[in-house]
Amino acid sequence: MTAFLPNFQSLSLSLPFSFKMERSFNLVTRPISAQLLFLLITSFLIWPCTEAAAASAAEELLKGFEATPNPSIPFFQPLLNDSSSKFSFGFLRVNSTQLALAVLHVPSSEPLWLANPTTLSRWSDRTKVFFNGSLVISDPRTRMFWSTETQGDKLVLLNNSNLQIQKGLDNSNNVNVPTVLWQSFDFPTNTLVETQNFTSTMTLLSSNGLYSMRLGNDFIGLYAKFDSGSDQIYWKHKALQAKAQIIEGNGPIHVQVDPDGWLGMYQNGTTPVDIESFNSFQRSLDGLLMVRLEPDGNLKAYYWSGSSWVLDYVAIRETCDLPSPCGSFGLCTPGSGCSCLDNSTELSSGECSSSGPYSNDMCSDPKTQKNDIKVLRRGGVEVPFKEWMRYETTPSLEECENACGNNCSCYGAVYNNASGFCYILDYPIQTLLGTRDDSKVGYFKIKEGANKKKINSGLGVGVGLLGGAVLCLIGAVGFGSYKIWRNKKRVSRMLEEETGGVMSGPYKDLGSASFRSIEMCSSGHR
Repeated sequence: MTAFLPNFQSLSLSLPFSFKMERSFNLVTRPISAQLLFLLITSFLIWPCTEAAAASAAEELLKGFEATPNPSIPFFQPLLNDSSSKFSFGFLRVNSTQLALAVLHVPSSEPLWLANPTTLSRWSDRTKVFFNGSLVISDPRTRMFWSTETQGDKLVLLNNSNLQIQKGLDNSNNVNVPTVLWQSFDFPTNTLVETQNFTSTMTLLSSNGLYSMRLGNDFIGLYAKFDSGSDQIYWKHKALQAKAQIIEGNGPIHVQVDPDGWLGMYQNGTTPVDIESFNSFQRSLDGLLMVRLEPDGNLKAYYWSGSSWVLDYVAIRETCDLPSPCGSFGLCTPGSGCSCLDNSTELSSGECSSSGPYSNDMCSDPKTQKNDIKVLRRGGVEVPFKEWMRYETTPSLEECENACGNNCSCYGAVYNNASGFCYILDYPIQTLLGTRDDSKVGYFKIKEGANKKKINSGLGVGVGLLGGAVLCLIGAVGFGSYKIWRNKKRVSRMLEEETGGVMSGPYKDLGSASFRSIEMCSSGHR
């Protein structure tokens, strides 16, 4: 089983505190009063339902357990509680029609873990969850199947939100404790909670699947996946090794969130090789402490105050230091915000419209000899996280551009005239940093496609307008024909009344144009 969560953000869980935590520290467009009103209303509506439902769930699931989602439940259907009722495991409704198995923090309705993040099943009575020694979820219609592949005796939820499959009792060393065959703490999604170990074999993945956290030999690293097949590191925290040393050959490091307000890095034993302190460092907190990799790529810590989640730690403090705060082909200038690399385009919905389709081949097509690569040059730009960017030393800007231009896997390059460093961008162009130093020059390749898209869009609009005009014309002609037909019927009826119901001669084919002569004849008769 692997712990990946590429679609979680796109799921739109409609949770009050998920919305608050993942959006509150980004740019928002709604007025603050409207946001507060929305949070208050949704909290009052959802929280009592969640707590009342959680109170009725079991505290352990044995072999033979089976459940299906209840169609009348709008948000979360609990199946299993911990003994304190602070955490609950059950069905989480996603996008109204989909389902994920989740562990929830009941007071805040915040999901802490998902069992099947990559493939969701339907919220349907044909979807089943059962425990037969393995925890299994099955949806026959979508052929979704997920299993822990264990042979346990029971499923329990501990007071720290860890979901475990246990078997028998371990009597070794005179300690009567159950054997743990599987636990959710070994497969984190985007969140770590206090006392949870994060090892070198694990990956923490942001809810949109773009960013991940992994451990190196002596560091914590944050990585971005920019559709290029390889990950780019953008943040690195290396162990200071002040209280203990990392000894080569003594095993990998691991990380743990400490309840006293810090992220500890360990190799062996209980003495940390590094401490990354939070705002609540060495303060006594009653609420849950957790670390989350956010959709913008930032690593943040929060603690539960009893009524809300409080921000406790931010790994990347400056917006422009995030991996892509202004989207593709964006330019982030400290103190000024976002703009576009291409001055002829405008920032719209967090993206610059000049960006073309991503491609693994950034060269012209040799078969058709068609040059569909446009080059954009821009002064006063700098690569982000350049400490971990690949670079070459070239004597001139021209040679730096040639190094990228002749490389089909190069999307762009940034040259520093002062140092001679030529930074190679081997991933689709994201946000770069704006600087007042015009000696730092960027060279960027753009696949021709964005302009075609605009042309095609304009053509589509034109065709749509033309089609609408034709329909209007057809409607007008049809309406006119209907009026003529109705007038003919009216004339026929009048003539029948005048002639005693006998229609003869040319009057049976008269239209509206002859209606005035009929009236005249009638008046003359009088």
